[in-house]
Amino acid sequence: MNFTQFLLILRARKKVALITLLLTVSVTVVVSLLLPNTYKATASLVMNYKGVDAVTGMALPGQLMPGYMATQIDIIGSKSVALRVVDQLHLAQSPAVLEQFNDATGGKGTVREWLADLLLKKLDVVPSRESSVVDINFRGSDPQFVAAVANAFAEEYQRLSIQLKVEPMKKVAAYFNDQTKALRDSLEAAQSRLSKYQQEHGIVSVDNRLDVESNRLNDLSAQLVAAQGQLAEAQSRRRMAQGQDGSESPDVVNSPLIQQQKLTLAAAEGRLAEMGQRLDRNHPLYQSTKAEVEKLRNELNTSLRATSNSVSNNAAILAQREATVRAALQEQKNKVLELNRTRDEMGVLMKDVESAQRAYDATAQRLSQTRIEGQSDQSDVAVLNPATPPVLPAGPKVLLNSAISLILGALLGVGLAVLLELTDRRVRSESDLSDVLELPVLGTIDWTASGRRPKGLFNRVLARRLRLN
Repeated sequence: MNFTQFLLILRARKKVALITLLLTVSVTVVVSLLLPNTYKATASLVMNYKGVDAVTGMALPGQLMPGYMATQIDIIGSKSVALRVVDQLHLAQSPAVLEQFNDATGGKGTVREWLADLLLKKLDVVPSRESSVVDINFRGSDPQFVAAVANAFAEEYQRLSIQLKVEPMKKVAAYFNDQTKALRDSLEAAQSRLSKYQQEHGIVSVDNRLDVESNRLNDLSAQLVAAQGQLAEAQSRRRMAQGQDGSESPDVVNSPLIQQQKLTLAAAEGRLAEMGQRLDRNHPLYQSTKAEVEKLRNELNTSLRATSNSVSNNAAILAQREATVRAALQEQKNKVLELNRTRDEMGVLMKDVESAQRAYDATAQRLSQTRIEGQSDQSDVAVLNPATPPVLPAGPKVLLNSAISLILGALLGVGLAVLLELTDRRVRSESDLSDVLELPVLGTIDWTASGRRPKGLFNRVLARRLRLN
């Protein structure tokens, strides 16, 4: 079927199409006029919500949370909110509503559930594309009722959003409360272990005591080095003093007594040599001088031995002192090592206390914050525009319905005309005849009078042959 054939069909079946169009438009207009007026009330909400994780406390803007607006729309249109609206408006307590419920359901189910389903069917939640504003639309036949229901949905959604935010916080607060008690017990146990350890080892302040003992260790080390140097010097002097030529020893040379005795001996020896030249060896004066010289020499030898013994005794004293300082140094070293070991063990206990303290402080802080959030009754959703009773009805829209029925009636009339043509196919043009008979058309009959029946037997027979069923 080409476009020309389609136009010929419409031309031939125009009455059917026009009648269908008129019937459709007429029925639509009559039905629109007979339908009762419906009113629409709108309550606008602003979403200022920021998502807060109940465990971690991390806050994220609601716009960054995927599906945030869709979730809020689902909450508004949920049955929980509808049941709250039914309870707020006391709809289930009306005798007329109870009678309608019994007629509609036969007493099956509950009135609240039935009313909630009816309210949700007339509810329409429309979010804004470029903002956080959400419109709650409700339709009905009573302007006051639709406004009251729209506002009730907005209020109950606010309350439900608070409940959905507060209830998890309360559960988390209970969890953190248990954790805080456990961490406090752990902290007390760690502090008890640290105190017991300090009492057992008599520790007041490990760091200060370690500083004092370390300083003492350093002093003993310095004393040991000095004692070792003095001992080496004393031992060297002792070896020189006990040698074959002890007179060359610095202690002997620097001794004033020995120097005086040497001078006295030298003077006596000089007098003895002078007398030996003048007197005979058996002379009493020579003998007395000789005896004096011997006495002075013995006294000098005695002083040399005393000085050598003094040097040896000094070396022995220094050796004993060096051994004492060495023993004290070793004891102090052991004490410092013991203090280091004690400090390390105490450091582990102190770290346990610090870790338990930090965990307890963090949990206690989070508990306080969660407890405050769990007791908050402030909603993050604000009512931008409350619903007011509409003055003009929102429907039925006669002009819009008529325009739509005009388009639908035209499409329905055209479709019906084509359907009738397909069930009763007729020849509308030369191309129809040639397509059906598959024969060339030799000529056509032009009817001058439109719609007039052909006269004559031949013409009527030809017309019947040309009409194809």
